Amino acid sequence: MLLAVDIGNTNVVIGGIENGRIEFMARVVTDRTKTEDEYAIQINSILKLHNIDKSRLEGSIIASVVPPTLNSIKQAVAMLTGRMPKIVGPGIKTGINILMDNPAAVGADRVTGAVAALNAYKPPIIIIDMGTSTTIEVIDKNKNYIGGMIMPGLNISLTALSNVCAQLPAISMEEPKHIIGKNTVDSMRSGIILGTAAMLDGCIERIEEELGFDRGEAAIVMTGGLGKYITKFCKRNMIYAEDLVLKGLDIIYRKNT
Repeated sequence: MLLAVDIGNTNVVIGGIENGRIEFMARVVTDRTKTEDEYAIQINSILKLHNIDKSRLEGSIIASVVPPTLNSIKQAVAMLTGRMPKIVGPGIKTGINILMDNPAAVGADRVTGAVAALNAYKPPIIIIDMGTSTTIEVIDKNKNYIGGMIMPGLNISLTALSNVCAQLPAISMEEPKHIIGKNTVDSMRSGIILGTAAMLDGCIERIEEELGFDRGEAAIVMTGGLGKYITKFCKRNMIYAEDLVLKGLDIIYRKNT
């Protein structure tokens, strides 16, 4: 079994993959202050929770966008498996051609998600990842990663709204009942969720126009923990793939083993 770890700014996603199948997936809060011992205990507890004996772990791979946390989790994984994990970054084979000003600066999660999407869907592909930030990646008809967009994530926008506007409360992430809210909380929910959905629809349309794609020509793939709140409200047809990055890690691991 492969132990795959995606270190994000808000959550660390931990998955076990065997023969290309996700056997389990868990999320823990990203904590830059935790030691390698604390992360080792936490990951070991997750394995036990899912009845996975650590002796089954034949390898491991990590994608990270949080440098201060990477070393702690890398050492924790090495403690559990007895060998150092592979790290997605410069020098590792991904099988994808990145046409960016500085390919090495592209986030490991963005590259990994693109690898998985290209393996599963016919290009062109537009990938939306809704986590701490919301990112959009574009793979052209020739299977090249050509760039994308980065914007504030759903929770960042919602937190900023509550913190900056004195009369607006902190609210839970729930589906709006109507487009037009009849009170402050419903208006905020409608604005953040439906507003984000409309923004994504608009961004997709502009990308298609810039690249000369016909409407519906590109596969649109949504991932990230917050994606499930938004997908159903978008007017464009989207494929929700929560485990996209884990599948990408599995593919990259096999390319480098």
